[in-house]
Amino acid sequence: MRKLFPALAAAIAGSLMTLSFAPFDLWPAGLLSLALLAWLSLRAASAGRLGKRAGFKLAFCFGLGLFASGGSWVYVSITDFGGSSMALGLLLTGAFVAILAAVLALPFLLLGRFTGNALSFALAFPALWLLSEWLRTWLFTGFPWLFAGYGHIDTWLAGWAPVLSVYGVGLLLALSAAAIALLAAGKLSPRRQRTHLALLIAVALTWPAGALLSQVSWTTPGEDIAVGLVQANIPQEKKWLPEFRGETISRYQEGTRALTAQKVDVIIWPEAALPLLHSQAPNLMQALQRNADQTGIDLISGILYDRIERPETGAPRRLIHNSAAVFGSSPQVYHKRHLVPFGEYVPLEDWLRDTIEFFNLPTSFIRPGPDEQQSLQAAGTGWAPLICYEIVYPALVADSALDSEVLLTISNDAWFGASIGPLQHMQMAQMRALETGRFLVRATNTGITAIVDPRGQITARLPQFERGILTGSVTAMSGSTPFMLLGLWPILALATAMLAAALMLQPARRATGEAVLASEAADSH
Repeated sequence: MRKLFPALAAAIAGSLMTLSFAPFDLWPAGLLSLALLAWLSLRAASAGRLGKRAGFKLAFCFGLGLFASGGSWVYVSITDFGGSSMALGLLLTGAFVAILAAVLALPFLLLGRFTGNALSFALAFPALWLLSEWLRTWLFTGFPWLFAGYGHIDTWLAGWAPVLSVYGVGLLLALSAAAIALLAAGKLSPRRQRTHLALLIAVALTWPAGALLSQVSWTTPGEDIAVGLVQANIPQEKKWLPEFRGETISRYQEGTRALTAQKVDVIIWPEAALPLLHSQAPNLMQALQRNADQTGIDLISGILYDRIERPETGAPRRLIHNSAAVFGSSPQVYHKRHLVPFGEYVPLEDWLRDTIEFFNLPTSFIRPGPDEQQSLQAAGTGWAPLICYEIVYPALVADSALDSEVLLTISNDAWFGASIGPLQHMQMAQMRALETGRFLVRATNTGITAIVDPRGQITARLPQFERGILTGSVTAMSGSTPFMLLGLWPILALATAMLAAALMLQPARRATGEAVLASEAADSH
C-alpha cells in the first residue's frame, strides 16, 4: 500500500483541481492541487526515488485524476449523442484521459534534474507546468482544456491575464504551489535564510501585483451596440431530424421578431442554427437578407456552408464548412479554422469511418477554413468570430481580436448534455475576454448564452436548457493588451529562462545521480 500511496495521492491531487473550475469555483483547490503534486515530488526526491521516470509517473497520475474528473463530460458526448455503448464509451473515455495525462506529464520527465536545492525546484516546477499546458495546446491537434489559470478568473492573479494570458496565471499559481510545498516539506533552510526569504516574498508579491494590474485599462471604449441573442433550445437528438426542421426554423424566426421589436442593432443565432446546408435553402437565405435590409438590423448566424472546389487537376468536390454568416449591410462568411477531432472530422478517416457509430456523427465531414480571414462587420463594428472549440485557444483569439472590437463566439453545447462541460466552456470564454480587453458575446443552442465584459465578468445570461432571448449592450473596444501584441513567445521564453537558471543553481550531484534535497532538509533540523 505504501508503494501505491504516491500514485493515489497524485490522482487525488489532480481531481482536486477540477473543484477550482466552474461550476464549483473553489479556487484554493487549484493551489492545493499543485502544491500536493510538488510536495509528492519533493518527498520522492528526498527518498532518492525521483529518477528519470518518477516525475513523469507522478504527473501522469495527477493527469489521470484531473481529466477523469474534469473531462467526464466526454463520456456523455460519446454515449448519449455518439451512439456508443456504455462499455465502448468507458473504453474511449479512458483512452482519451490516458493520452491527455501522458501529454501533461511529458515535461515532468525533466523534474528529477531540478531537485538539487529549493531554488532550483521552485523555478523548474512552474516552468515545467507551463510547458505542459503549452504542449496540450497543439500536440495531437491540441486540447487546451482545464488549464490551472481558469480557476482564478476571480482572484488577484486574474490581473496578470491581459499580460501573460491564462498560461502565465497558471505559471504564477504553480510558483506559489512550489513555495508552499517547499515550506511543508521543510526544504527552506535556515542556513540560506535570506535567499529563501527573498523567494517567499517574491512569490507572495505576485498576488497583490495582480490586483494592481487588474486596475489597468488596456483598451479604450467606443460606441455602444445593442445585441440580441436567440437560444432556441433544440434537443440534440432532434436537431438533424428532417421532420423537426420546420420547428427549428420557427423558433429562430419567433425569437428574431421579438428582438426586432426591441430595436437591437445586431441579432445573433448560435452555431449551425439551421439544420441544413446553405445551398439547400436559397429562399430562406434570401429571406434572411431581405429581413435584415428592411429592418436595418444585421443578423449573424451559424450555418453549414457548402461550396464546390474545382482543382486544377481532378474532379470538382463539395466542401462543407462550419461557418458564421452575416446577413445585412455587409454580407460576409467566416469558416471555422480549428476543428474538433471526431466531432467535425475523423482523423485517419479511411481506416476509422464506419467502424463504430461514434465515427459517423452527422457533422464529422467538416473542412477547415483558411488561416487568414478577416473579422466580420456588423452594425459598423468588427466582430472576431470564434466558433465553439476555437474560443479555448488563447493565441488564436488574441490574434483574431487585433482587428476586431468585440469577440463573438457561437456554440452548440447540447453535445455535453447536463454535464459540467458547458460551464467550463463558458469560463474559458470569460478568460478570453479578460486576456483581450474586449466584450464577448456568446450565443448557444441550449446554453450558456451570455454577455461578458472586458474584466471577464458575465453581465447578462440565459438559464441553460430553456428557450429564450437575451438582450444587452456591448461596447466596441479598441487598443491591445500586452498579450495580444506579444503573444506566447515571451511566456515561453520566461519558462526557458527559469529552467536555465534552475539548471545553473543545481549543485554537484552525488555519484548515484540522485538529488541532494535531503541535505537541505538536514539543515532545517
